[in-house]
Amino acid sequence: MSGEHTVTRAISHLLRRFPFIMRMPYLVYSRMQARYTIGVAAVIFDGAGRILLVEHAYHPRFAWGLPGGWTDKDEDPSSAVLRELSEELQLNARVLRVVHSSKTAPNHVDLAFHCEALSPIGKLSHELLDFHWVARDDLPEINRFHRQAINCASERIQGGKAWERV
Repeated sequence: MSGEHTVTRAISHLLRRFPFIMRMPYLVYSRMQARYTIGVAAVIFDGAGRILLVEHAYHPRFAWGLPGGWTDKDEDPSSAVLRELSEELQLNARVLRVVHSSKTAPNHVDLAFHCEALSPIGKLSHELLDFHWVARDDLPEINRFHRQAINCASERIQGGKAWERV
């Protein structure tokens, strides 16, 4: 065993015995890392293959788009998209898979999930004005990320292609 490994093993043994020693270096290291916000969107198809779009009350540039929102602190993104569907549409759903991801702004990443509706849409929250099921060929002007997410999900479903494992 080399001298280098002997020192590494001794440090490792010490840290395992007193794990709190790593708390301070971890805090310093974590403060130096990049911080990102995470947005989530749901791509949901009805039985006719139409996509659920919602009219957002507070999105001035692209009012229509996929339902979704932002993750809360320490929230799993798949849980966040389900929470947003429940809060905004009173819709129970399940996440099937991630269909698209992109860095859409400085320090911001968006994730789109293919979801399956498990209940009808209920009362809309104050964040939404309306919703429609829209055929892919009839999509209104929507933001680029939403269009890409719809295209990714639609191509896989219509082409009968298998989903890759991540």
